[in-house]
Amino acid sequence: MDPAAHDEAGGVDAVRAAVRSRLRGAVIDIAPVFGFTLTFALTHRLGIALTLAFMAGAGAFVHRLVRKEPVGRALGILGFVCVQGALAARTGQATSFFLPHLVLHCAMAVAAPVLVLLGWPPLGVMVGLLTGERTAWRRCAVRRRAFARGSLVLFTGNVLMLTIQLPLFLSGQAVALGSVDVFGPLVFGLGALLGWRVYLRALGGHRCDAGLPADAGLPADAARPADAGLRADPARPADPVRPTGPVHATGSTDPINPAHTQPPMERTVR
Repeated sequence: MDPAAHDEAGGVDAVRAAVRSRLRGAVIDIAPVFGFTLTFALTHRLGIALTLAFMAGAGAFVHRLVRKEPVGRALGILGFVCVQGALAARTGQATSFFLPHLVLHCAMAVAAPVLVLLGWPPLGVMVGLLTGERTAWRRCAVRRRAFARGSLVLFTGNVLMLTIQLPLFLSGQAVALGSVDVFGPLVFGLGALLGWRVYLRALGGHRCDAGLPADAGLPADAARPADAGLRADPARPADPVRPTGPVHATGSTDPINPAHTQPPMERTVR
C-alpha cells in the first residue's frame, strides 16, 4: 500500500473517531445546561437551578476523571459552568447563564470567515491537531480550498444557532433559550462531521505529496542525477554539437574530448 495513502487513511480514521467521541461527550457537556433549564422551568427559582447546574458540572468532572480523560478539558468545562453560574447569580437573570455561550458563538461567527480568508480555515486547524500533522496541510492549495469549503458548514451551523438564540436572549425567554442551547454541542459535532464529508468530496482523488521531498527515501547520490547540476545551471553554455559529417579541416580537435586531436588529413588536388 502506498505510504501516503496509508497515512491519509489513518488521518481519516482519526478524524472520524474524534468526531464520534465529541458527539458522545456532548451528552456529558450538556448535563449542566439541561439541569439548569429543567429545574428553572419547574421551579422558576434561580438559586435551585444554579445549585443543580453546579452539581451536574461536578458530576461531569468526576466522570471524566474516572474515564481518565484529559484533566484540562474536564477543568475547562467545570470552569465554564462556574462562569455561567456567577453571571446569573450576579445579574439575577436566568438568561445570563447562557451569555458565555452566546459570546462564544459570536466570536466563532466573526473569526471563521476571517480565518478562511487568511488561509487558516478552522476545520483544517482542528484536523491538523487531531491527526498530528499540525499545519502541514497548508502547503497544498487543493487541501486549503477543500478545508475552506468544509469550514463553511461549521460557520453555517454556528450562525443558525445565533439567529435562534439571540432573539430569545434579548426577550428574556430563559427556558426556551436553554432548550435551544442544549443542542449546541450536538450542532457543533454534526457540523464538524458534515464539514469533514464536504472536505473529502471537494478533495476527490487528490493525493498531496507537498509535504515530502521528491527524493525522499533515496540515497544522496541516487536522488540527484549525474548531470542534474549541468541542466540546472543556466549560466553554463550549451554543449557543442558533435560533428557527424567528414572533417575537412587540418588539425581539427574533437569538440567533446579536447585532448584527442585528429591527425592531419591530406588534401586531394584534382
